[in-house]
Amino acid sequence: MDPKIIVTENITLVSLHDVSAGMSHIAGIFEKIADMGVDVNIISISPIQSDLTSLTFTINDEDTVKLLQFVKSFSGDVKPVVSSGNYIISVIDENMENHPGFASKIFRALAESDVDVCTIATSEIQISMLVTEADFNSAYESITNCLNNI
Repeated sequence: MDPKIIVTENITLVSLHDVSAGMSHIAGIFEKIADMGVDVNIISISPIQSDLTSLTFTINDEDTVKLLQFVKSFSGDVKPVVSSGNYIISVIDENMENHPGFASKIFRALAESDVDVCTIATSEIQISMLVTEADFNSAYESITNCLNNI
């Protein structure tokens, strides 16, 4: 295995709570964000239990002001939570797909370092984790040490 670590800094985490769970509404949100020229990095949606859900995504810090103006336009009880100055640490390895437990080893290393991971996105060959600036050095070191022992 030859995993690569890619770090993206200056990331804003946006969580919109109590958003309409209709896919048309969610598509509309991301269409408006795209129309503003804002690039979205990671997207996560909570399991839908009712007609409302929580939608979490990341953007570059430089786009935070534009996005906040957009969020202010929401009607109803949508509750936004915004946190800037974060990092995305991505581990990429094409061989990850056929190695059960790869993610669990990374998660264990982060847990043993007491790192708070804000959100995680995965694919067959990539694990991306959003961490705060305060946890970045510990997270990066934990992941690097873990990968050196795989």
